[in-house]
Amino acid sequence: MQAPDFSLNATPDQKVARSDFPGRPVVLAFYPADWSPVCSDQLVLYQEISSEFGKHRAQVLGISVDGAWCHAAFARSRKLRFPLLADFEPKGNVARAYGVYRAGDGYSERALFVIDGQGLVRWSYVSPVGVNPGADGILRALEAMSQNKVAV
Repeated sequence: MQAPDFSLNATPDQKVARSDFPGRPVVLAFYPADWSPVCSDQLVLYQEISSEFGKHRAQVLGISVDGAWCHAAFARSRKLRFPLLADFEPKGNVARAYGVYRAGDGYSERALFVIDGQGLVRWSYVSPVGVNPGADGILRALEAMSQNKVAV
């Protein structure tokens, strides 16, 4: 499946698009909200293993319905150095495009997508909201892509 493109605020005056990383894998980490314990653990893990993503030239992008100011405070407090993108207005629009918006709750699923350098979704996973999905699936998908295999 071709990954929907998007452009979201990473800061109040800077946008980041999925297509800003041509030829590179992109990892989309949709999460319900800044400041929740599970979200904090998940995103801090991705920061801690950023060198593993770097081996594959993969760019991690966190996405939630929180605003850019909230993301900035959260990223600063957790020492996150990858972009957190605000799927804020229209609320959940990008999460809807990827089929992971929880309309009844007003936030996205905890969902992961690995997109190859040509913009194709090569792997995805939706975790229960209260469970940290870790990084094993992401790393397996990136490894399979680097070996020109289809991720499972």
